[in-house]
Amino acid sequence: MPVKNRFAELHNDISAWRRDIHQNPEILFETHRTSALVAEKLQAFGCDEVVTGIGRTGVVGVIHGKAQTSGKVIALRADMDALPIHEMTGLEYASKTDGAMHACGHDGHTAMLLGAAQYLAETRNFDGTCVVVFQPAEEGGGGGREMCEDDMMARFGIQEIYGMHNWPGMPVGSFAIRPGAFFAATDKFDIEIEGKGGHAAKPHETIDPTVIASHLIVALQTVVSRNADPIEQAVVSVTSMQSSSNTFNVIPQSVSLMGTVRTLSAETRDLAEERMQDLCDNIGAAFGGRATLNYERNYPVMVNHDEPTEFAAQIASVISGGCSEAPLIMGGEDFAFMLEERPGAYILAGNGDSAAVHHPEYNFNDELIPFGCSWWAEVVEQRMPA
Repeated sequence: MPVKNRFAELHNDISAWRRDIHQNPEILFETHRTSALVAEKLQAFGCDEVVTGIGRTGVVGVIHGKAQTSGKVIALRADMDALPIHEMTGLEYASKTDGAMHACGHDGHTAMLLGAAQYLAETRNFDGTCVVVFQPAEEGGGGGREMCEDDMMARFGIQEIYGMHNWPGMPVGSFAIRPGAFFAATDKFDIEIEGKGGHAAKPHETIDPTVIASHLIVALQTVVSRNADPIEQAVVSVTSMQSSSNTFNVIPQSVSLMGTVRTLSAETRDLAEERMQDLCDNIGAAFGGRATLNYERNYPVMVNHDEPTEFAAQIASVISGGCSEAPLIMGGEDFAFMLEERPGAYILAGNGDSAAVHHPEYNFNDELIPFGCSWWAEVVEQRMPA
């Protein structure tokens, strides 16, 4: 059957939860209202344990199956945070917080996992324990890392973990997944270039940091075009350039560059940082100035484990009649931290013909709800059959 009947019955309720969360978006770790709502509902559903404050504002619920003979503990994870974007959807349930918006569908992820938790707490038709994980600060704050550092995996005995993300452009009811590297490592950098400022009419008396910056921006593109293996995906993007002067007749003292590096393997990630350091050191020195690189490793490559990925695809096929191979994605996903701790898999669920995620006109498609809830519930019931 494509979806569980119970989720068709709960569809309106889950949609209402989702729209309430959408109206009240919270950024990074400031998910106090959302976290309280999640905890309240998990308690009302009859979860055996509800714990708040994991990873600052994360929430964890524990649901025991009818039997406990298997000893298995399977976790399901949803993210709760919004983005610092001004919403432009014009929806009746649009954000009431200026400058904050659920532009990535985390409102939908949270609502769907709540729906799955209600069903699993009602039926308990599995042998083992289900742990539902509601995470803050996926959008750049590393909430997944914080929850892991709070010893979540060991504390709740988690053995495997599964996650889901809606995906615009895929039909509602469809799923896509791939084993191995899936989402890219998302590193960021800034480069401080020091020269010697002076009058723009006397460049010979200066060390022009804008010239150093210009050569460096071009040279950084060779990390991908001439250093990285062409078979390996990588991106080096300089996204900002600012000087210490903003007038037409002054050569500035300094210039700052900022950008991001995206890679899909540890080896390419190491190579990118090493080559960027070499280029900064040598190009800065060649012009008589100094280019100082500050390279910050952010989210690691998100790697799906082979056997759990195959299982996740099988469950998706039961619900939708098939599961396609997902493309490699150069965006980041901090579920990577959880998959470094435990085996598991991350799947994409079709959001239909909507605006792209992180766009001010994006909206989560409520028609996805029964499919997403059914996938999560089936993961638990089939991985730990009663």
